Amino acid sequence: MRRGAAKGVGVVLALGAAAALLVAATRRPTAQSAAGQPTPFDVLIVNGQVLDGTGSPAQRVDVGVRGDRIVAMAASLPRTGATRVIDAAGRVVSPGFIDLHAHLEPLLTMPAMESALRQGVTLALGGPDGTAPLPLAPYLDSVRALRPGINVAFLAGHNEIRRRVMRLDARAPTPVELARMQELVAESMGEGAYGLSTGLLYLPGTYSTVDEVVALARVASDSGGIYTSHLRKEGIGLLDGVGEALEIGRRARIPVVLTHHKAVGQQMWGKSVVTLAMVDSARKAGTDVMIDQYPYTATHTGISVLVPSWALAGGDAEFRKRLDNATLKDSIVRGIVDNILNDRGGGDLARVQFSRVAWDTSLEGKTLKDWAVRRGVAPTPANGATLVIEAVLKGGASAMYHVLDEADVRRIMVHPQTMIASDGRLSRPGDGHPHPRAYGTFPRVLSEYVRTQRLLPLAVAVHKMTQMPAQRLRLSDRGVLRVGAYADVVVFDPATVRDRSTFTEPHQYPDGIDVVLVNGAVSVDGGRVARTRSGRVLQRGAK
Repeated sequence: MRRGAAKGVGVVLALGAAAALLVAATRRPTAQSAAGQPTPFDVLIVNGQVLDGTGSPAQRVDVGVRGDRIVAMAASLPRTGATRVIDAAGRVVSPGFIDLHAHLEPLLTMPAMESALRQGVTLALGGPDGTAPLPLAPYLDSVRALRPGINVAFLAGHNEIRRRVMRLDARAPTPVELARMQELVAESMGEGAYGLSTGLLYLPGTYSTVDEVVALARVASDSGGIYTSHLRKEGIGLLDGVGEALEIGRRARIPVVLTHHKAVGQQMWGKSVVTLAMVDSARKAGTDVMIDQYPYTATHTGISVLVPSWALAGGDAEFRKRLDNATLKDSIVRGIVDNILNDRGGGDLARVQFSRVAWDTSLEGKTLKDWAVRRGVAPTPANGATLVIEAVLKGGASAMYHVLDEADVRRIMVHPQTMIASDGRLSRPGDGHPHPRAYGTFPRVLSEYVRTQRLLPLAVAVHKMTQMPAQRLRLSDRGVLRVGAYADVVVFDPATVRDRSTFTEPHQYPDGIDVVLVNGAVSVDGGRVARTRSGRVLQRGAK
């Protein structure tokens, strides 16, 4: 290794937390056979700087794997008989990254999960924002049969459950309907869901009240689950949205995750100071609340987020009827204009960048301003509103909204309760124009916010990607490197790891992720993905 590169590695590794928890692990004896002789390892990782996920500083420790478990960790382990020896000199060895907010909808057609795996992700939690498979058990059976590339787990989705019972009705549930929704939450929890997710910005969850969500969250709480909340508002109304989530957590007595936490739109920039203070206050009062975040200044969601939710009640047919009414159409247009000026539109059509447009793929990667110019109209909010309506009527589209402030991103990231999560959708080269978080979330934190900005010590960043989300899911044997834990392991180069995916060229895998083990199997080797998939379906309460 070059002297300069080695010096760079040393600088990065020096950014550790003050405590040291690997001592006990390193004192454990090497795995022994019945005859007292050293047992050969299936995989032996040597010469690496081990960050165990707890936030402790790196130590030079060998890691021995047999089957799906770590069976030995010591300063020097015997190489004799090891099936595979991985020399991690100049590299960091850490637990596999855990993505607590992942859009796994394409999983059955992308079982290798390469866009996640090549980031170093070994476990992803699906079913966020209120959208999850229903019923859950048959879906999990299908995933299990395909053998996913990484470990997967799921939440129960409030939007799917409400839609099943109440369609898109904009009203409170009857007692019978509420009881049925509670039954469906209980069924999903019984089938292994790790908690309940809501997408209160989206249909039909936006029509729910706090009382409804509390009633459902209590069911998840009774089964030992968590509550993850896409807030009702993340722009104007953000503080009310945070307050609502905290109230749900307090009343339902359930651990909360403010998911992909952010402050949308220039009028709300800087308000993370207030929202983080609200989190701290709630924790002091006894509400177990945490945060997850992706490291970008753009969001991603459907174009209908710019349409007032009342206009979409009842579905597409009702939306068209409202547009046929001149008075209602005028209200819809004014509502979209307001969202363009003050919320996801960021006050500029150039801030809305199309990601997936099934009815006109030539728009993918282009902006709402580009579309207006193509049409020969001025890129005004009013003309933008007309194009948004057209997009919704054609079946919708997804877009990236460049409406976040870097100072808020940094402030949220360093908060002690913030975990790293992608909010990314499984992706593959050539398929749409995804948000770069789908390919680059975890390497981006390691390169931009650890190595370049020095915002986080490396050990702390790894902790936010590993043990913290594992603990939120109450998993004691993942997210850490210790004897007895599952061998989900990442070997990366701290001097070169980086995201390559961009908003203009998203389909690029990261650099510097050398080796990934999933349940003890080498799944990424020298930056290449192995053919054998070794992920598992995790179910809450199951062994």
